[in-house]
Amino acid sequence: MSASAWRRTSSPPPERSLRARLLRLVGLTLMAGAAAAAWWRAPEWPVQTLVERWGMPPSTFVELQGAAVHLRDEGPLQDSAPLLLLHGVGGSLHDWEPWAQALKASHRVIRLDLPGNGLSDAAPGDDYRSETEARRMLALLDQLGVARVRVVGHGRGGEVAVQMALLAPRRVQRLLLVAAAPLAAEVLPPVLRLAPSLPWPQWVVSSMLPGPLVTGALQSLYADPSRLTPEQVERRLVLLRREGNRWALLQQWRQDQSTADADATFARLRLPVLLLWGEADALAPPAQARALQQKIPGSRLQLLDGVGHLPQEEAPARSLAAAQGFIEGR
Repeated sequence: MSASAWRRTSSPPPERSLRARLLRLVGLTLMAGAAAAAWWRAPEWPVQTLVERWGMPPSTFVELQGAAVHLRDEGPLQDSAPLLLLHGVGGSLHDWEPWAQALKASHRVIRLDLPGNGLSDAAPGDDYRSETEARRMLALLDQLGVARVRVVGHGRGGEVAVQMALLAPRRVQRLLLVAAAPLAAEVLPPVLRLAPSLPWPQWVVSSMLPGPLVTGALQSLYADPSRLTPEQVERRLVLLRREGNRWALLQQWRQDQSTADADATFARLRLPVLLLWGEADALAPPAQARALQQKIPGSRLQLLDGVGHLPQEEAPARSLAAAQGFIEGR
């Protein structure tokens, strides 16, 4: 066989073949990444562009420890123990809109975008630990001249509410915890379990927003996804584009307490507590609510049939009806 024929029929050396395959894989990965970046690219918006839609009266902005906080304070000022409504991860004061509209006729209702959420500035020093958040809420009450409150907390907002009750037991009259158990790691998709631990560059977190994934995640929080309105999806997506919110969301995930620590914290509560839960909550299953009830002395549990992780949005009238007696001290 001639040398030229041998060159035509022989295979490339194994190391060259492997290198070529690796280069192709890297190239395909970069192309896929570029396509995803182009598809999911969602630059941040300054807060001023969002205020006209989401921050008009009765909204106000107050300075709290050097940060601007978006607040709504409605109802009779003479209420001796106003209601403080705290939203969960990635939420906003708008999550409580149906409840606030129903309650403000007879109760003073204070709700806000927690720092790093909605239209509020990021937390000073990117500190989103629940105890730090609780101290901020107590400082806010001082600014508003409120001595005592009834606190309603959903999800992570419930953790903040619990810390408030432990830090200032004389100031918190009662607690309503809505789907507020620490999230069970085993129910989270692997990508969500892993994501907070990865060293994401801030520019990546702040410039991309996978809309279909966010929509799918919201649908999974409902027992009946058909109840999720386009307006609710749009609001979540738009407010996540507020400057700094996506980075703040990642920091909140990273700083969440462990389940064991949270369980011990719940067990120290000594005040009236109602646990309000959706029986179809896939993120914080009802089994967690029952376990939590055993840890909080004297607590009560109210389960809502056919409701998921967001009772105040999926079934606002029914969830409020289930909670109103407790809110009013009955």
